Amino acid sequence: MTKLISWNVNGFRAVMKKDFPAIFEDLDADIFCIQETKLQKGQHDFEPPGYHQYWNYAERKGYSGTAIWSRVEPLSVTYDIPWEPPADLEDDGTINREGRVITLEFSNYYLVNVYTPNSQSELARLDLRMAWEDQFRTYLKQLDDQKPLILCGDLNVAHKEIDLKNPANNRRNAGFTDEEREKFTLLLDSGFTDTFRHFYPDATERYSWWTYRFGARKRNAGWRIDYFVVSDRLQSHLKDADIHDSIMGSDHCPVSLTLDLPLK
Repeated sequence: MTKLISWNVNGFRAVMKKDFPAIFEDLDADIFCIQETKLQKGQHDFEPPGYHQYWNYAERKGYSGTAIWSRVEPLSVTYDIPWEPPADLEDDGTINREGRVITLEFSNYYLVNVYTPNSQSELARLDLRMAWEDQFRTYLKQLDDQKPLILCGDLNVAHKEIDLKNPANNRRNAGFTDEEREKFTLLLDSGFTDTFRHFYPDATERYSWWTYRFGARKRNAGWRIDYFVVSDRLQSHLKDADIHDSIMGSDHCPVSLTLDLPLK
């Protein structure tokens, strides 16, 4: 069995002060992925024994960033994705310097850890996000053509109305626009499976993110925006997917996937 964890920690230095080492040990993952690290090289000294670690830092300080710890050294490591800024949008390639993607290649599959760009307030970045979705999906499909794929991370979208507490009030808010939801549907229709919904298609009030405002987490007024998505042909290897909503330390909680493919 192989156990994988994904968690948007909303600042690695902050979560280190909130029992992250103990949580890391208790979860006992073979691969542990985090997003929104918000730090630069040299600003952490967390090196758990028995793991190889990989960090993708954003150029902008205190922003974005991803990291992975793996018990097995991968065959290859790739950072970011091929990115061509759309000609009709003002972008100098910055989105690909925000530390958003790490890809590990193992003998059985690729593992992609992503922190998907947020469309931001008033949907200021929605058009850029749409371009990112298309290019990121192309990247995933190219990997999937070579071997099966496991994608995890904060995808910044609640796919269905069942995936957030107040869908009617959030219809045009970032993370629940028709455009973002359609891109996620398109990804799944390209040969991928939302693993939590694979096991729990009708589960309600299971969320992975809650705003810090309005006592949202206490009321469980949340969104499910953190995912494990796999190539369809890995479905027979899936054993469990879960949302660890009792774990504190961030405005997100960890999500997990267990499958019967060995990590090698």
